[in-house]
Amino acid sequence: MLFWHSHPETYQQHAQNNYIRDALAPFLKHEEEQQSTEIRASPFHYVLCAATSPAVKLQDETLTYLNQGQSYEIRMLNRKLMEYTDISSKYVKSIVRVVFHDRRLQYTEHQQLEGWRWNRPGDRILDIDIPLSVGIMEPRAHPLQLNTIEFLWDPDKNASVFIQVNCISTEFTPRKHGGEKGVPFRIQIDTFAAGEHGEYTEHMRSASCQVKVFKPKGADRKLKTDREKMDKKSPQDREKYQPSYKTTVLTECSPWPEAPSVSSNTPSPGYHSAHTSYSFPEENCSPDQQVELLLPSCSDHLLPSSSMQDTQQWLHRNRFSSFCRLFSGFSGSDLLKMSREDFIQICGPADGIRLFNAIKGRCIQPRLTVYVSQLQNRNQPHTKAGDDVYHALYLEDLTVLELTEKIANLYNVPSQQIHRIYRQGPTGIHVLVSDEMVQNFTEETSFIISTMKDESNDGYHVVLK
Repeated sequence: MLFWHSHPETYQQHAQNNYIRDALAPFLKHEEEQQSTEIRASPFHYVLCAATSPAVKLQDETLTYLNQGQSYEIRMLNRKLMEYTDISSKYVKSIVRVVFHDRRLQYTEHQQLEGWRWNRPGDRILDIDIPLSVGIMEPRAHPLQLNTIEFLWDPDKNASVFIQVNCISTEFTPRKHGGEKGVPFRIQIDTFAAGEHGEYTEHMRSASCQVKVFKPKGADRKLKTDREKMDKKSPQDREKYQPSYKTTVLTECSPWPEAPSVSSNTPSPGYHSAHTSYSFPEENCSPDQQVELLLPSCSDHLLPSSSMQDTQQWLHRNRFSSFCRLFSGFSGSDLLKMSREDFIQICGPADGIRLFNAIKGRCIQPRLTVYVSQLQNRNQPHTKAGDDVYHALYLEDLTVLELTEKIANLYNVPSQQIHRIYRQGPTGIHVLVSDEMVQNFTEETSFIISTMKDESNDGYHVVLK
């Protein structure tokens, strides 16, 4: 669908030259050498019409402040003003994304966006202001990709797209007590030309810039504060910082991974491809299931010497298959060096805690531990505890049934053959063990186990002395 606008399309050669010169003037004046290198690499230039912060050091990337929901112009400039006779279509497709600048948040992009969608039903992270945009066609925004828009434009005619970012940087900070430092985003544009079959798959240019988004008018106040801080610095200190430019030129970057069209049903590409959406365990699980979810099995440990292949197999064995692709290049040593906070940010709270506990070998603490030893000859009195070998039994449920199964497994007999368990009491009496008695066992109590034949059948009675 073609959108017509009231703006007259007087894109003559001289008008285009003025348009480009005005947009790039601040950068061409201060960064002529840097920009000329980039211009030679690609005919396209993308310019965000928002001022950069002056509180950024020379060696760092520019930072631009935006207001939530405000329309900002991005100028799509064809620097060389050339005819594209080498591509099969007159138009190119540009895909605009708002993504996380922090690599750890990139790993959990899917979970972060799902959480934002839950808190802001019906809203989008990135919108296109169609009435203000000029020279674009077929703008699209997939309902499941809240942070992505796409459109077509003619590279022979410069175009302008107005975007609105509706999330703010502090919405993705882990603690929300007021005064948090918001996370930075990236605005990235990937441009593709049509291939032989008419699909826009031939990558031509990718560029991005770093931004922070504030509540309405917050960006203006932040920019004013930065300028006041810089004015208070000495001339020598100000030389260490970049000047504030009126516009922001997006710099060359790698194309977004796999970058499919948002009009398809393919999920948004990125580092989250190995994940599924998560919810906190307390929302969907019983208390017992929550404990099982957050605590790993103790039978398998990841070693520092584990190769990448061994690490992949370990992830499969311990029910972390959904993260195998994410950690495909990690060895055992790499994962063991990561902190609990690293795993939570990469994998989400539930899976992150479970994976950290599994890797660090943190097992569930048993509720009760008792030690047992088998009396070899029941006719001989037991005189010295050190003469016997004891085995530890770890109890969780604190029931007679669990104690029976533990004893049966220890001595490789079917649990059905153990009919009753007695505890030897005062004067040698046999007291039937109940659930309540098991729950009142003292921690690390030791017992000598003897057996008695059940006269009524082929089973046995166990006596704890």
